[in-house]
Amino acid sequence: MKSSSWQQKELIFLVLYAAVFYTIVVRRSLQLSHDHYAKLYGLRPGWIAGRFNDASDAQWRNLRGNIPILTMVFGIFTLVANVLRTSFSLKAKGMAIVWSLISLAYLLYLHGACIMFIVAIASVNFFLVKILGRTKYFSYVLWIFNLSCLICNRIYEGYQFSSFGERWAYLDNYRGTFRWHICFNFVVLRMISFGCDYHWADKHNHFDQKKHIQRCDQCSSGKTCYQLLQERRVTNDKFSFPIYLCYLTYAPLYIAGPIISFNAFASQLDSPQNIYSSREVALYGFRWVFSLFLMELMSHFLYYNAFAISGMWNQLSPMDIFIIGYGVLNFMWLKFLLIWRYFRFWSLVNGIVAPENMPRCVNNCHNLESFWKNWHASFNKWLVRYVYIPLGGSQKKLLNVWVVFTFVAVWHDLEWKLLSWAWLTCIFFIPEMLVKSAANAVKVEGAFREFVFRELSAVAGAITITCLMVANLVGFVIGPSGINWLFSRFLQKEGLSTLGGLLITFYVGTKLMFHISDAKRTKERTS
Repeated sequence: MKSSSWQQKELIFLVLYAAVFYTIVVRRSLQLSHDHYAKLYGLRPGWIAGRFNDASDAQWRNLRGNIPILTMVFGIFTLVANVLRTSFSLKAKGMAIVWSLISLAYLLYLHGACIMFIVAIASVNFFLVKILGRTKYFSYVLWIFNLSCLICNRIYEGYQFSSFGERWAYLDNYRGTFRWHICFNFVVLRMISFGCDYHWADKHNHFDQKKHIQRCDQCSSGKTCYQLLQERRVTNDKFSFPIYLCYLTYAPLYIAGPIISFNAFASQLDSPQNIYSSREVALYGFRWVFSLFLMELMSHFLYYNAFAISGMWNQLSPMDIFIIGYGVLNFMWLKFLLIWRYFRFWSLVNGIVAPENMPRCVNNCHNLESFWKNWHASFNKWLVRYVYIPLGGSQKKLLNVWVVFTFVAVWHDLEWKLLSWAWLTCIFFIPEMLVKSAANAVKVEGAFREFVFRELSAVAGAITITCLMVANLVGFVIGPSGINWLFSRFLQKEGLSTLGGLLITFYVGTKLMFHISDAKRTKERTS
C-alpha cells in the first residue's frame, strides 16, 4: 500500500512537471517564431489567423500540396481494382495483373520515360533470383547487385538517356514529375526481400506456426497477424513475374512505404486482410485527418523547421537551441507519421496490411532500441529479417549494429552527415547494449533494489535521450561540421546550467514513461 501511495504521489508530481515543461516550451517557441519570422526561410501565407505557414520542408510541402490529386488517384485505383476483383472473382495472379497495370500508369505519370530504368533493373533482378536463387552464394550476388544499383542511381542522378546515344536524348525531356531514383530506394528493399524470400523458400523454417497461433491474440481469434503473413511460406507460383512486378510497383506503398516483405504481400493477394474491420479502417482515416490538423496548427504557429534550415543557431541561447532542436524532432515525427499513415490507409482500403510506422510517440521512447523500433518501424522489421538475423543476430550485436546503421545511412543518401549520424548512433548504442546485458544478468530482488534499479534506469534514459537528440541534430540539421560548435555552446557557463536542467527534465520524462509502461502492463493482465 505504501509503495502504491508513493507511486501515485510521484505520478502526480511527474504530470505537473511535464505540464509546466511543455507550457514553457510552447510559450518560448511562440515567442521565438514571432520575433524572428522575418529572417526565416520557407514561410508562406497561411490560412489560420493570418499567420504564415512553415512550408520549408520539401517532403511535407510536396505531400501537403498533392493530397487532393493523390486522394483522387488512389480513390480511382481502389474503385477500379475492387470492382474488377468482385466482378471476376480475381485471385492472386489476376489481382497482381490489375494492380500492376494501374500502378504502372501511376508510375508513368510520376517518372515519365524513366519508368524504363525501373522495369529494366527490376527485370535483371528477377532473372538473377530465378537463375541463382537456389545456389549457395546467391545472397552475395543479390546484395552486390542491389547495393550497386542504389549507389549508381545516386551518383549518376538517375542517369541521362543521352548517355546511351543521341537517338535516346529526346527522352530526357519526358522524365515525369518525380525523380525516379529517389523512390527506387524502396524498390531496392523490395527486390532484396523478394530474392531472400525465394532463396529461403526451400530451406527449413524455424517458425512454429501452431505455437504462434496459440500465443498470438490476433491469430487465436481467427485473424492473421503480420508476423504470420511474413513468416509462413508462400507457394512457388507466387514467385512469378506478374506478382513480383505488382509487389515492386504497388501504388499505395510505392512512394514512401511502409515497407512490407514479399511473403506478407503475396499472402494477401488471394483475399483482403482481415486484421482490421471496415469501421477500424475508417477510424484510422479520421485519426489521420486529426493529425493533419495538428500539423497545420504547428506549422502556422511554431516555425521549428524554418529555424533549422535558416541557420540561425548562432543567434540563439543554449536554452533556445534546445527548444528548436526538440521542436524539429517533433516536427519530423509528425511529418513522417502523416506521410506513412496516409499511404498505409490507402493500402488498407485495398486489402493489404503493412506494418505501422510510428506506433509510439517520439516523446515516449527512453532508449535507443525502443526509439528505432518505433520510428521507421517497418524498416526496422525489414532490417531485422534481412540484415540483422542473417549476420548473426544478438550473438554478434555489437558488430551488427555498425553494419545495419551504415546501410541505413547509405540507403537514405550518400552524404557525410548521414554517415556521421549513423556512426554516432552506434557509439551511443554500445553503452546501452552493455548496460542492458549486465542488467539482464543480475536479478533484482527486494523493494529497495528495485527502487535503485529504477532510478538508475531513469538516469540512463535521460542520458540516452540527450545523445539521441545530438545524433539526430547532427544527422538531419547541423551536420558533422556543427558538432564542435554545439559542444562549445553547451560547455559554457550558461550552456552547462541548461544541460543540467535538460538532464533533470529527461529524467522526469523517463520516470513518466515508466508509469505509462506499468499502466499498459496492468491493463494487459486484467484484460
